[in-house]
Amino acid sequence: METQSYGQFCPVAMAAEVLCNRWTMIVVRELVAGSTRFNELRRGVPRMSPALLSKRLKELEEAGVISRVRAGEPGVHEYRLTEAGRDLRRVVEAVGVWGQRWVQSQPSLRNLDPSLLMWDMRRNLNPAPMPDRRCVIHFLYPELQPAKRHWWLVVEPGEEVDLCSVDPGLDVDLYVVTDLRTMTAIWMGLADPDEAAAERMQITGHDGLARSMRTWLGLSPFAAEKKRVAG
Repeated sequence: METQSYGQFCPVAMAAEVLCNRWTMIVVRELVAGSTRFNELRRGVPRMSPALLSKRLKELEEAGVISRVRAGEPGVHEYRLTEAGRDLRRVVEAVGVWGQRWVQSQPSLRNLDPSLLMWDMRRNLNPAPMPDRRCVIHFLYPELQPAKRHWWLVVEPGEEVDLCSVDPGLDVDLYVVTDLRTMTAIWMGLADPDEAAAERMQITGHDGLARSMRTWLGLSPFAAEKKRVAG
C-alpha cells in the first residue's frame, strides 16, 4: 500500500499509523491523565462504545504504548503506560495547546456532555483551599433532562475526589446552579468564573467555598492558553 510504503521512511507517518485512528489520541490522553481501569477510561470517553475502546486498547498494547497488568482484585486488570507511552505526554500536551489556540470553540460548545465535563472537573479539582473536612459541591444544570441534571463532587481530605450522578445522601456545602454551556466555557478557559457567577450562575452555601471557587475549580489544563482564532 502506498501509505504503508511511505510510513517505512517517515517517522511522522509511522506514528500516525499508531495514533491517528479514531478516538486513539483521546484514549491516550485519558491514560496520560491517570486513568488505568476500563471503567475509568469509559468515563473519560463516554461517547466511545465499549467494543471500540477494547479494540483501541488492544492496538495500543500491540504497539508497545501500554501494558495490561493484573490489579489487586481478582479478575480486574489495569492498563499502564510503558516508557513509550509515557513519552506521549509531551505529544498530548502539544496537541492540546494547539487545539486551544487554533481550533474554533463554538463546535465544542454545541456538543456538550455533562458527564465528560464533570469527570474532567473532578480530575483537575484543587482541594488545597477547601476546609480540612469532607466538602460536597452540588452542580445543577436546570436545562438538562433529569437523569443528567444533578452532579455532586465529594472531596475527602487527603483522598481522591469522587463524582456522583446519584444523590450520595450527604450534607451539601455549596450549590452551583448554571447552564451546561456556561460551565463548559469556564472549564475551557473561554469565560471568566467571576463574571459568569455574577451573570449566569447562582452560588449558595459555604461563603469560603464560594469565594475560593476560582482557585479550587478544576479547569482544563489548557485553559490558560489564549485563543488565536475567532471562537
